[in-house]
Amino acid sequence: MIKRTLFFSNPAYLSTRNEQLVINFPGEDKNETTIPIEDLGYVILENPQITVTNGLLMKLVQNKTAIVTCDKQHLPCSFLQPLVGHSEQTERIQHQLNASIPLKKQLWQQTVITKIENQANHLLKQGRNALKLKRWVKEVKSGDTQNHEAIAAAYYFQHLFKIEGFSRNQKGISPNNLLNYGYAILRAITARALISSGMLPSVGIYHHNKYNAFCLADDIMEPYRPFVDSLVYDIVETSNSIEELTVQIKSELLRIPAIDVIIDGKLSPLMNAMSRTTNSLYECFAGISRKILYPEFN
Repeated sequence: MIKRTLFFSNPAYLSTRNEQLVINFPGEDKNETTIPIEDLGYVILENPQITVTNGLLMKLVQNKTAIVTCDKQHLPCSFLQPLVGHSEQTERIQHQLNASIPLKKQLWQQTVITKIENQANHLLKQGRNALKLKRWVKEVKSGDTQNHEAIAAAYYFQHLFKIEGFSRNQKGISPNNLLNYGYAILRAITARALISSGMLPSVGIYHHNKYNAFCLADDIMEPYRPFVDSLVYDIVETSNSIEELTVQIKSELLRIPAIDVIIDGKLSPLMNAMSRTTNSLYECFAGISRKILYPEFN
């Protein structure tokens, strides 16, 4: 089932009644709106004048709905997660913490290979040359000791957009602002799926910054980035201006959870595919499998 994403950019009062999300807009001549909580996957709160009742927060978290708040720049800055995301959480976390270094290196190798392969296929889709990326895919070693992930990313972004001087930089020129927003949404999707699979998003297989609470999410989302890039590319090609994150652009980027991807030979919404990826990751930690299931960009 595809869960809905709600985005609130205006002042609002959000509460709950009869397992429904109740929406009121103070000072505006709008009727009260209700939405079943079980239908919600993501609730994004952008306006600082949004009021949310504790009762609603409790029900959203129990439904495993990701609640994302935004900063003054209107970029997602926090993610509310449940303390218990899976009935076997303790055992699953133990498997995660006990994962050997060789296993983590092999999992990172798989991740980097799939990411570069997806980047190459995206470049080909846009009519770009991807021979270098295709070659680097075959050269990635266990643990990506030669850092092909970063080398490929630099080449990929230098050749993707028809924008002179563009490079991937969080504070760089547009469409970096669109990519930042899209990746923040993707990160929330990944963290939600990891928690639902009973794992800690903070304990990564490659990323290990002590100031980063989402190291594992940052690892696992890597092969999914080209799907966000593709959506941003389409927005860039069809928009008159991308200097600001307009409501229209944000609404386009909020379609990310519902993007169709191919995983294990079947078409699936991205948010559902992510759950399959995180479950396959747990199976690798538990010794059931040796392969992470990632989507293929076609």
